[in-house]
Amino acid sequence: MLAAAFKACRLHRATLVIAKLDRLSRDAHFLLGLQKAGVEFVCVDDPHMTPLTLGIRAVVAQHERVLISARTKAALAAAKANGKKLGGRRIRKSDGQPVLIAHVAQKRGANANRMRAVDRATDLAPSIAEIQASGAKTLAAIADGLKAAGIPTPRGQGKWSPVQVKRTLETLKEAQGPAA
Repeated sequence: MLAAAFKACRLHRATLVIAKLDRLSRDAHFLLGLQKAGVEFVCVDDPHMTPLTLGIRAVVAQHERVLISARTKAALAAAKANGKKLGGRRIRKSDGQPVLIAHVAQKRGANANRMRAVDRATDLAPSIAEIQASGAKTLAAIADGLKAAGIPTPRGQGKWSPVQVKRTLETLKEAQGPAA
């Protein structure tokens, strides 16, 4: 998505507007790389940011990421030490029976997940078509093309696999319905 914004900004010689720098990323390398992306950008929370202040804020944001992780891990460890069950099935204290999720709620959750997958596949379709048009014929080649384009995987991991590409293509095909 960000790669598409960069591409559009370069194409139209536009300025990318970022609401808050540390919401974009808490990775200093990435944030400092924005300067090298060939795109002018401005942060709404500090419109007069200089390269020096960008560097300082990028390092501070990365440090904050480390602190947030440490606080979260400490809080989870404390909760676990106090007897709080983390993850897994829930059992009602009153009668010892498992807490069941209503069938309607399960269906709604599954439908919401499905719609997110369809939206994601629809967003990826032009990029995949472009990669295929450039000569990629196999799922592995498409996966390599998506990674090279800087497009994150559905769960945000860095490396696309052929299976993920296959599922994305299947989702897109199912969303489009039967061919006329």
